[in-house]
Amino acid sequence: MATGTVRFWAAARAAAGSSEATYDADTLGGALAALAAGYGPDLARVLGHCSFLVDGQRVGPEFRLPEGGVVEVLPPFAGG
Repeated sequence: MATGTVRFWAAARAAAGSSEATYDADTLGGALAALAAGYGPDLARVLGHCSFLVDGQRVGPEFRLPEGGVVEVLPPFAGG
């Protein structure tokens, strides 16, 4: 398993009640499931509408997370 940083933005930050967390997972999908379980239904709902970048690259749930990577959780933003 890889470990790294998760950064929450906008509505994801509000739902998590934090700007950062850590991951300990093989894939993005595994990390997201653990985050949803740990932070509860509000974050789980927001995650369903987000885009995800890992080290600046847009990725999906099957993406294998790197050791020391940074996951950016980006909810839809208005006005743009």
